[in-house]
Amino acid sequence: MPDPTPTEAAIAQNAQGPKKAQGDAGSVEQHSLPDQIAADRYLAAKRAVRARGRGIVISKLIPPGTA
Repeated sequence: MPDPTPTEAAIAQNAQGPKKAQGDAGSVEQHSLPDQIAADRYLAAKRAVRARGRGIVISKLIPPGTA
């Protein structure tokens, strides 16, 4: 399996940490998990578009002798 992208690594790291932290200096809250998943899907779609493969190709086959 290829190395995780920075976004995938960030999602994994955020999932291990607390959702909200509060201290003397203030409080910190991370983005919600659905927002992180949506961002990961968006970036994965952008990577798929830049891939060299042709993906799905739809073509029309016309048998010989028909016109």
